[in-house]
Parts: sequence; structure tokens; C-alpha cells
Amino acid sequence: MKRSKMMELGVGLFMLAGILGLIFLGLRVSGLTFQAPGDTFRLEANFANIGGLKPRARVTMAGVTVGRVSAIELDTDWYDARVILELNGDLEDRLSRDTTAAILTAGLLGEQYIGLSVGGDPETLSDGDTIRDTQSAVVLEELIQQFLSNMMSD
Repeated sequence: MKRSKMMELGVGLFMLAGILGLIFLGLRVSGLTFQAPGDTFRLEANFANIGGLKPRARVTMAGVTVGRVSAIELDTDWYDARVILELNGDLEDRLSRDTTAAILTAGLLGEQYIGLSVGGDPETLSDGDTIRDTQSAVVLEELIQQFLSNMMSD
């Protein structure tokens, strides 16, 4: 009888560890964290096409995560997508005005994120400014359609 109780306890602990592991992986994949938000500042960028970019997507510089996408909305003046970025506060007044933002893809069919590249302008961006130089997402379906139409015309 004692051996069966120990076996049940072991199986229960194993199941609990598995469930906690799945919760941890789910949080890591979704981008949610238990960290309190630190000092951040906000920038905006307009893109003609955002592809599959989603809120809470990573914002990186040189491969290092420096922020997240906080919101995506339609700019009704130009009918572009306005992406609002929340960046680490230590970057405020350090990004030059000619910084570029590009929507990149991790892997062939992976998640999309924003990559920032700093320019050389001595003037800097501050809270609420807009990044003017942007590169839209590469949409795989459009590339395939263009390839097929080129093949058919030849």
C-alpha cells in the first residue's frame, strides 16, 4: 500500500512539473513576462504593409531586443499602418533622426519583428517622434505570385 502511494505522489509531481513547463513555454512564445515595465519611451513608424506583425512583437537593434510593439492602427490620413513602439528608456535621445525601421522575419516562415538601424544624423529622436525611413514586410504570397506571373509571361 505504501509503495502505491509513493508511485501516485511521483506521478502527480511529474504531471505538475509538465503543466508548469507548458505554461512557461506558452508565456515565452507569446512574449508575456512577469517583469514590471521599466522606463520606456514611445516612437511611431508608418509602413505600407506590415504583413503578419502583431502587437508585443520584438523590436531589435543589432539582434538585441530593445523594446516591443505596443499597438498597430490604421493611419486614416495616408492609409498606412501606424506602428507604435515602446523602447527601453536608455535609448531616448540616442537614436538619430535618420534611424530606419524594417519589418523582418525570423526564419523562413517565422515570427515577424522590427529591426532598427541607427543612422549618422546628429539630431536625435525623442518621445513621441516618428521614424520616417521604413521598409515594409516581405509577404511570401506576393513574392510567389510575382514569380508565377513572370514565369507565365516568359
